[in-house]
Amino acid sequence: MSKSKARPAARLAAVQALYQHAMEGTPLASLLDEFHRHRLGAEIEGDQYAEAEVAFFDAIVQGVIARYEEIDALLEARLAEGWKLERLDKTMLQILRAGAWELLARADVATGTAISEYVDVAHAFFEAREAKFVNGVLDAVAKDVRG
Repeated sequence: MSKSKARPAARLAAVQALYQHAMEGTPLASLLDEFHRHRLGAEIEGDQYAEAEVAFFDAIVQGVIARYEEIDALLEARLAEGWKLERLDKTMLQILRAGAWELLARADVATGTAISEYVDVAHAFFEAREAKFVNGVLDAVAKDVRG
């Protein structure tokens, strides 16, 4: 599969893995193993999962989990006054965490690419209003971490 399709698939799978980690507390090694063996590129209940760039998927999941506190502080600073991360939908929070990590840690990924890819992930789960929210928060994070 081309890189142009493998990275978006890795981002979507990473958000799903982070959600599972947040909800179930699945240990990192078990989580990565499960996704490697059963989710990335697999067919589940008739749904074909796209081949993902596995190393990129791993980097996002491991990076977000390793830097939760730093990422959450960055995100919380960008929320409207009075809002806390705990108020966000759990899927939305994982999208924002993954996007913020990529902006922080992957200088090789263009700012616009990272933001638009996570806006696309948001569209997979939410309506346009929530996707615009992802765009606004990640744009503000990008200004903080990339200048």
